Amino acid sequence: MKQKYQKISDGKFFDIGVIFISILIVIMVLYPLIFVVSASFSDPAKVMRGDMWLWPVGFNLDAYKEILNNSAVWTGYKNTIFYTLLGTSINILLTTLAAYPLSRRDLPGRNVFMFLITFTMFFHGGLIPTFLVVQGLGMIDTIWAMVIPNAIATYNLIVMRTYFQSSIPWELQEAAMIDGCSNIKMLFNIILPLSKPIIAVMILFYAVSHWNAFFNALIYLRDDSMYPLQLILREILLVSQASGTESAGQFGMDEKILLGESIKYALVIVASVPVLIMYPFVQKHFVKGVMIGSIKG
Repeated sequence: MKQKYQKISDGKFFDIGVIFISILIVIMVLYPLIFVVSASFSDPAKVMRGDMWLWPVGFNLDAYKEILNNSAVWTGYKNTIFYTLLGTSINILLTTLAAYPLSRRDLPGRNVFMFLITFTMFFHGGLIPTFLVVQGLGMIDTIWAMVIPNAIATYNLIVMRTYFQSSIPWELQEAAMIDGCSNIKMLFNIILPLSKPIIAVMILFYAVSHWNAFFNALIYLRDDSMYPLQLILREILLVSQASGTESAGQFGMDEKILLGESIKYALVIVASVPVLIMYPFVQKHFVKGVMIGSIKG
């Protein structure tokens, strides 16, 4: 009886410890986000003095007015949404078409193919050869430079291939083949309807990657009208900091410096809101898809 009571006590202490650590992690994750949101709506002078630590102090919308009144921001939004939709569609299509045959037991030499694909995760040509390839294909300063060079992510391909192997019974595929089902019909009528969780995960991974992408635009695009949102926001931040620095040399810490400080926080919110809105709709599939697609195989 004493041992049983001790086991129950140990279990309660363990649960309390897990709950405490979980709460601590939640606070560590949420506090920076809440701080950035609050700082973007606060008086920048009070933020810089340290008067604000959680909730907004001295409500102020000047940074948002400065950003949203800039027509380039809306052009960047339009371009980024287009790149995200087109790029994610290409990513999902190509990743699925590559993962399905690699998951089939009857594919000759599939282990060799997987070795070559995995090899690219650790060894690749580098930036200059990639740029020369993109340039040689005539994709410089085109939308294709934003969506083609990273059309398939090796990690995502492996996760999707593992999901197909571990979550869809091979016996089901064999039965479909005996009934005369072709590979195309099997993929679209059997495999994909059973793979909604992993598809949702891939959409989230690829969409966030496209939404946050700026490096490809930085090296491949020359036309300002084609810039994605991240590159537009980067230029706004650099301009605000440069104008603040010039003013500081003449007048000290004036309104431009304070506005530039507030713009930094507002830019984070403007760039993150669409992703934060999208995530709750795929969160339940996200956890299930990642766990099933990564544990086995």
